[in-house]
Amino acid sequence: MKTSKLKFTIIFVVCAFAFVLGTSVLLGQQPETLFASGTQIAWKSFLSTVLSPIKIILMGPLLPFIKFLHQDPDTPPPFFLVGFAIYWTILGLAVHYLLSKLKRA
Repeated sequence: MKTSKLKFTIIFVVCAFAFVLGTSVLLGQQPETLFASGTQIAWKSFLSTVLSPIKIILMGPLLPFIKFLHQDPDTPPPFFLVGFAIYWTILGLAVHYLLSKLKRA
């Protein structure tokens, strides 16, 4: 099944936003926290441990961007969303390229 770059990238960015929203709601973590913060509930600790590698890939390179924008207390949220969308678009295009190369090989 062939998927266009645009469709794949849109799905990738939507899933990345859903993942970050889900981890912040389900686990009670802020997006910039990458590891468990000593939660006392066992399932939250387990989920946080399992999801940490994904969060490191999705959020790790954006930590300097997040810290820079948090210097101003009145930073509007669209700056964060635009930064995430740009990074995840580039990441989605790279994943699409790698998957297309693997299919050809």
